[in-house]
Amino acid sequence: MDGKILARIGAVFFVTFAVTATAIELARKDEPPIYRSLAVATEATADPLKVELRRCQRLGEAGTHDDGCLQTWAENRDRFLKPSQPVPQQPAPQAPGPQGTPLNPPRRHEPVVETPAPAADSHTNEAR
Repeated sequence: MDGKILARIGAVFFVTFAVTATAIELARKDEPPIYRSLAVATEATADPLKVELRRCQRLGEAGTHDDGCLQTWAENRDRFLKPSQPVPQQPAPQAPGPQGTPLNPPRRHEPVVETPAPAADSHTNEAR
């Protein structure tokens, strides 16, 4: 087969495919969009914090200037970020060892003093 004929056959197939795809796309019927209700559930009214958060959500950008929303957001942050119980600051008791000495004696913080190692003179080794 000649290269020109092969190229023409490929071009015909490509154009046929493009026309068919365009016809199928134009024949499609647009489906109406589905809208869902964002109604607040009646169970949410039991928690006043949730109700206030929903109100602030509906305010949008204006909620950043509303004092009630700012206080509600701060309360919501505190609810999640504050620890529930304070951590005790007492050290754990030491268990006595075989001779009555503690197994884990308290560590003393002593300064670490590093002594410099004698520098090896590389020139003396080369001269030998």
